[in-house]
Amino acid sequence: MASPRQDSVRSRSAEPDPGGLKTVQMPHRQEPSGEAGDAEGSLRELPRWMRFYFYGMHGVTLDVLLSSLQGFVNHRDPKLVGFSSPYLCVMHSLTHFALEKIYSQKRSFRGRPVVFHLVFYPSIYIGLQILIGNINTLTEQVRMVSGTQLVVHYILALYFGHVFHRWLSRLRFDTPCTPDPACKPSQVDRGHEPLQGLPGFVRFLFFGMHGFLDEVVFTSVFNLVEKSDRTLSGHTSLWSFLMYGSCSYLVEKLYFHLRFSRGWGPWRRLPFYVCFIYTWEFSWGLVLRQFGACSWDYSHYPYNFMGLITLLYLPGWVCLSLYQDVLSNALIRVKCTKDVTGPSNGNGEVNGQLEKKIL
Repeated sequence: MASPRQDSVRSRSAEPDPGGLKTVQMPHRQEPSGEAGDAEGSLRELPRWMRFYFYGMHGVTLDVLLSSLQGFVNHRDPKLVGFSSPYLCVMHSLTHFALEKIYSQKRSFRGRPVVFHLVFYPSIYIGLQILIGNINTLTEQVRMVSGTQLVVHYILALYFGHVFHRWLSRLRFDTPCTPDPACKPSQVDRGHEPLQGLPGFVRFLFFGMHGFLDEVVFTSVFNLVEKSDRTLSGHTSLWSFLMYGSCSYLVEKLYFHLRFSRGWGPWRRLPFYVCFIYTWEFSWGLVLRQFGACSWDYSHYPYNFMGLITLLYLPGWVCLSLYQDVLSNALIRVKCTKDVTGPSNGNGEVNGQLEKKIL
């Protein structure tokens, strides 16, 4: 997300000159993106809670993607409905946190990257996925994995080893250089637009994945209350990724403008959020319905309009709108660095330099 920040600088006193005067230097470091740099000490690796959050959200996205593609191949359904659950979200968070630790041990395979990336890491990843699948069935019989599933797991292991972990290791969290999210609008400098820490496309992907998580959690709770489904199975559609990703990205822009340019508080911004969300949902539903791809129908709900929107969900949209601000305030602190650096190991080393040698 974009971040309102000022250039952070560090001042230090040089050695006194013969005249007894001290020279103060204000070093300025240029960021790879061309934006104002941050002090080296202000950037640190992503907090653990943020990594858990991202791992779970990303895992749910993969569940939905794979299940929706499988359903499309079998039934040719243009709605592209996929499935996951809050339980699987937690399991993805835990397993990928463990895989992060495994990935950080790649320094032990220095000079043998093929062994690590093609044998060691994929073997552990496939083993964990098989374990999750058997636990998720909650049956006494061991669930057998087909050859196709093994191939898919292996491809995903290569993706995590070569793309996902490398990209995530570039993200840094910058706390002191951003304003306090809890501050009042009057305390924010209205003359400065937020600077972008992450590319817009990355934030679009984040919001799309978060939309998947929102719908899976909502539908799983709905099924638990209405149908007593204790499996906590939830569903969403691949079209929701585009709808949520684009909507939240534009609402984020609206948030930056209303808060930092106009100084509006959250309750003053809220009606604009809700109106925009309803308009966006109705527009997407109207277009998707022309192709039989609309995955929702509110015709049996009160206060609905053409079955595409309903005031019954107003409390939910209000909560999500307010939570959007929370997400924005967190993401504006994330920056993408140029160099690839991994998590610190037990000795306090950072294996970022090894990354260049191994890959």
